[in-house]
Parts: sequence; C-alpha cells; structure tokens
Amino acid sequence: MVRLSKPVIAFATSSVAHKLPSLPLGTILIDSPEFQSMITTPPSYEPNRVVKVAQSNTAAILYSSGTTGRVKGVELTHRNFISLIAGFYFNRRESEDDAPRPVSLFPLPLFHVFGFFMLIRAASMSETLVLMERFDFEGMLRAVEKYKVTYMPVSPPLVLVLAKSDLVTKYDLSSLRLLGCGGAPLGKEVSEKFAVRFPGIEIVQGYGLTETSGGATRMVELDESKRHGSVGRISEMMEAKIVDPGTGEALPPGQQGELWLRGPTTMKGYVGDDEATSTTLDPEGWLKTGDLCYFDSDGFLYIVDRLKELIKYKAYQVPPAELEHLLQSNPEIADAAVVPSTQNILHWDVLLF
Repeated sequence: MVRLSKPVIAFATSSVAHKLPSLPLGTILIDSPEFQSMITTPPSYEPNRVVKVAQSNTAAILYSSGTTGRVKGVELTHRNFISLIAGFYFNRRESEDDAPRPVSLFPLPLFHVFGFFMLIRAASMSETLVLMERFDFEGMLRAVEKYKVTYMPVSPPLVLVLAKSDLVTKYDLSSLRLLGCGGAPLGKEVSEKFAVRFPGIEIVQGYGLTETSGGATRMVELDESKRHGSVGRISEMMEAKIVDPGTGEALPPGQQGELWLRGPTTMKGYVGDDEATSTTLDPEGWLKTGDLCYFDSDGFLYIVDRLKELIKYKAYQVPPAELEHLLQSNPEIADAAVVPSTQNILHWDVLLF
C-alpha cells in the first residue's frame, strides 16, 4: 500500500506508529499532547497563498483486490466526490428538512469504501457522527441509546444478529429509523425477521465498488426497500448494462451477465498499474465489475455472484450463491458456504454450519 500511494506523511496512534516505514515528513501521533494542542489552537492562515485543485486531481487512494486479482490502489478524484455529494443532496428527502438532524453510527471500517462513502455523506450533509474505536455489539446498542442514533450503515450479518439477539431488549432503540445495508445482498428471510422485530425501522440496500467511489445503485423510497434480494435501482448520473461475458453483447432485462457501469463517480484508474486499468476500464469508459447480475423489468438490480466463482457443470454455469441459498433454506442449517476445493481445483466443497 505504501509502495502504491507513495505517502510523504502519516497520521497514527502511538501504539501502531512503529509499524510504519520512514517517510519524508515523518509520522504525526494523533494521541500526542502536541497534536491535541494543535486542534485547540486557532489556526494562522497565509492570506496570499492560493492552492489550485483540479477536479481531475487525486483526492484519495483506497485499496481493493480490484474486480479480480491482487491488491490495487484505486485512484479516486475530486470530481468523483463532487458527484457523490451532488447525489446525496439530490436524494435528500423533503421530510428530512423539518426532521431533527440525523445522528449516524458506523459499525464498519472507514478504510473500506462503504465506510468511506458514508463518512463523506455525514460530513457533506452536516450530520452528527458517532464512532466506535472497536466494534462491540452491546457497545453499539449502548451508543444507539445514549446518542439517539437515527440511522446506521450495516452489513447483512449485523441485520441478522439484530433480528435474533436477546440483548436488543435491554436497550432503548426507538430513535433508530433507518439501516443502510451493503456489502452483500440481504436475503428475504433476514429482512422479514428484522421487520417483525423492528417494524419501525426501514432497511434500504445499495451496491457499489471501490472503483465507483461506493455508490452505484440505491433504494430511495419505502416501496423500493420491499424489493427483497434487490440492491435497488441505478444511481443518479450512472449508466449500466448487462453484458454477455462471452460475446460482449448487451443483454435485455431478466438475463444474467456481467454488470458494466459508467459515470462520474468511476475511478481514474489503478495507481501504477496501467495493465489492470485497461483491463477493467474499456476505451468508452465502461467499468467491468466482474459481478454476475441482472435487471428486472422495473430497473431493479439483482446480484447473482462473482463471475470468477461460477461452477461449470455439463456446460451449465452454476453460481455458488444459488447453492448456498438453497442450502440455507433448510431450517436445520444455520449457514452454508460453497467454496473451491483445496484438494482439486475442478471440485467444490460445501461447508455447513
């Protein structure tokens, strides 16, 4: 990561600073007295100093395995984030204008694009943000009660835990109005269990990649959140198409293929990796996601699986996720994972829990 981004300065706590390499401007300890005094001291500005920033300049480098392969530095620009923020305001609900200022809590890492995306939202929309140094489920429940949290971005496993845990009865979660779910499709069964236990909390889903600055599809209205299994409709300013992986032909609604995306939130490229960039971004600006998907006739997107994980059986392409869903429908199975065999690359193993 250091090799890809070539940083000149680092910010870290004293407990982990020793893990960082030597940098030109060193490492700033954010838990040091000097740093704390800097925060409380009025800044001194240079009035004649002008810093010019172009929209095409790099604003952040986030890390991802890319749509395939080893870790890559995803180069995101100021234009990408301007587009994201414009989308936040575009989707702002009229009812929010008169409502109390939102209070969000993030039980997810800020270095992940989901957490980073939501951090930008919280800052740009002037929301109150509650952060936890480390995730702890009961600590999260205490924070919701104490700070009157109104919404949280979450992953599907946390939705399931909230739906099943007895600990939730010990805390007042009445302030919570919305969960934004991402990272993986949320199953219908989990959604229904959660709705029974928390009828006043809405769940909306979305889909995105590090390469799209996070936002690619979303749910806005309450009716959209009832499309179980879907990750919503394509986001504002974005284009999408489903492409046959073999022929490159665009496919109609209902047919599965690779999802391609294009829009102003699409990355500039992979830092220092022109080959990976040209493989992922075509000359017309389409980003090849590597995800097997389809749109229904109403424009809702459904994620089936990763293309590289497809099982080929007698000329049929079988997504492991479909087998997992079938296995999980058995009430005697708490969870299931279909993974490539460690003994034979032509076989797949099934793990049951």
